[in-house]
Amino acid sequence: MCLRFVFLLITQVITGLRLSRREDAWKTAEILIIVRRRQAARSKRGRSGRPATRRNIKALILRLARENPEWGYRRIHGELAGLGVTVAASTVLGDPQDLRHRPRAATGRAHLVTVPALSGRGDPGLRLLQRRPARRHPACVLTVIGHAARRIRILGVTLFPTGEWTSQQARNLIMDLGGQAQRVKFMNRDRGSNFTAAFDAVLADAGIRTVLCNVATPRMTAIAERWIGGCRRELLDRTPVWNQAHLRRILREYETHHNQHRPHRSLHGAAPLKPLPEPFDLDQYRVRRQTRVGGLINEYRLVA
Repeated sequence: MCLRFVFLLITQVITGLRLSRREDAWKTAEILIIVRRRQAARSKRGRSGRPATRRNIKALILRLARENPEWGYRRIHGELAGLGVTVAASTVLGDPQDLRHRPRAATGRAHLVTVPALSGRGDPGLRLLQRRPARRHPACVLTVIGHAARRIRILGVTLFPTGEWTSQQARNLIMDLGGQAQRVKFMNRDRGSNFTAAFDAVLADAGIRTVLCNVATPRMTAIAERWIGGCRRELLDRTPVWNQAHLRRILREYETHHNQHRPHRSLHGAAPLKPLPEPFDLDQYRVRRQTRVGGLINEYRLVA
């Protein structure tokens, strides 16, 4: 018994001398390792890791996927963020397992062709759309998109996009911007004949510098091209356009949807004119669907 006590005493003394020469970092690391082992031993099997997704959130994800088969998981994730539901994109992808295999857009009789136009930087950029319905002349739509805010402005629709018409739309744009025109520094535009020296002069008088796009460089107008593609897949490819007034009306509705509701990944799921709401308890609200453009586009809002 005495020998055992002497052995333990000598062992503790040697251990203490050895630890006294160590740095504080070694002592801290050893303590953290011991604490971690104790926590791992106390944790119950099957309850570790990230908590499971709530059932009402799962049901909402599946509802959005069912009612919008052309939406991908990123689009559904953005719609959830606009409703105040904070989940990861991987959660949306993992719940409806076949979501990644759904078609991105529905096809229709309409066909959209882009023609040389403008994009922008800092605030607006311009882009022309050419619409070719059956037995009708092409109708061109002049739009403006802001690179920072992603806000869209539709300036006009015409069958004859002459230089005079384009210059007049530039004047209307400056008037619509008002005091915000001073924040616009650059305007990227195409080298097409629709944009004459008068068009550049209108922008120059407002302090906006015109930058010509390089030949065969779609990345210079990537933001405008993205909007053109979304407008074609979500709207123009899915509905026949009967006349110029009908085209103007559905584009106005899509403009409102784009600016006030549609989520944008560059804005972390917010819309250009609508910030993200605060997180909320889904049990206290109901999600109601609202349609636009005759049921082609779905929007979801919270109701008590």
